[in-house]
Amino acid sequence: MSEFKKLVFSGVQPTGNLHLGNYLGAIRRFVALQEGNDCIYCVVDMHALTAQLVHEDMPSQTRSIAAAFIAAGIDPEKHIVFNQSAVPQHAELAWIFNCVARIGWMNRMTQFKDKAGKDREQASLGLYAYPSLMAADILVYRATHVPVGEDQKQHLELARDIAMKFNLDYAEHIRKTGYGIDITVGNEPVHAYFPMVEPLIGGPAPRVMSLRDGTKKMSKSDPSDLSRINLMDDEDAISKKIRKAKTDPDGLPSEVDGLQGRPEADNLVAIYAALADKSKAEVLAEFGGQQFSVFKPALVDLAIHVLAPITGEMRRLMDDTSHIDAILRKGGERARARAEVTMSQVRDVIGFLY
Repeated sequence: MSEFKKLVFSGVQPTGNLHLGNYLGAIRRFVALQEGNDCIYCVVDMHALTAQLVHEDMPSQTRSIAAAFIAAGIDPEKHIVFNQSAVPQHAELAWIFNCVARIGWMNRMTQFKDKAGKDREQASLGLYAYPSLMAADILVYRATHVPVGEDQKQHLELARDIAMKFNLDYAEHIRKTGYGIDITVGNEPVHAYFPMVEPLIGGPAPRVMSLRDGTKKMSKSDPSDLSRINLMDDEDAISKKIRKAKTDPDGLPSEVDGLQGRPEADNLVAIYAALADKSKAEVLAEFGGQQFSVFKPALVDLAIHVLAPITGEMRRLMDDTSHIDAILRKGGERARARAEVTMSQVRDVIGFLY
């Protein structure tokens, strides 16, 4: 092998209701990336334990994510859809990466600081070590590209650091086993086992904000259901939430620069742009100078047009979960086979007897 084969990996956590931000920022991009790429998409149920240890509805939440993948257009036959806990190699590689990663690296993870809050002594070790498991999720398939939001970019940089340290620390072992590939990192040649994974960040709305506060990310955990559009919302709910979305007294500007300092206006324009596959400039060329009383109904119509077919298919799939379960079971088998190839080679590189 002269180079790492391009492979796209990403996952979604089964916690709370999927919303518009999850769709625009992740799932719709997953669908687009199917064209011309080998893709593995995962319901990261093991990560869900870092947010809340006990889940009464974990099976339903897991199926709901898988249903959203399928309803949005992901093809589970051409690509792989599975739940993380069905592939124990994720956890096995995560332990090895816990030993590779440095405490100083983990201490710099801003998301841990944000989620742990002031009482970090009470946070779980799993929340602290979350980035090692995320690195293992990606690298157990030797994936080369990951579609991520801005808030996950730091974790991806850590995955690169872990991969590089493993490659350098085990350089001679990798060469002896014959599993490595010659790559260049910066200007330095490296005989690598793991690739330097690259982020895929883009689109007009890479970060969808709350409908009630344009400075905060749209979140499953926000106590106000009016802050988000859930993928399972019916047409009346979508209409109500958009019409009640916070705005300012001014009309829409004609230029993108006019959105500066207006987070709610910027958010609604970005959502419209993403749903319509247009730029913000194109949206403002159409609606610039008009009031939100004109823009919001247009956004309602567009959101319903895009989301209603997905919602309908999700409901159909969730009414008979046997189909989803079969997809996850088959995907888990295919993912385990790939992951075991990596782990058997990693065990050889490390020197484990098995």
